[in-house]
Amino acid sequence: MEIGQKVKVYRLRDRVSPPVAKKLGQVGIIQGYKMTDGSGVGIVVKFEDDFTTWFFEDELKLIQ
Repeated sequence: MEIGQKVKVYRLRDRVSPPVAKKLGQVGIIQGYKMTDGSGVGIVVKFEDDFTTWFFEDELKLIQ
């Protein structure tokens, strides 16, 4: 996954806050990357409403 690509949130691995849970099924644009627990990389996604958060790669699907 690369910066600028469109992705859809298709699952949530862990419990999340209500604002993040509302993004399930929505499409956003990859803005960057974030180190997670020291061994993984998260994908930072920005949505149309300017809400930005990160997800694990296996929670996202690329939109063609």
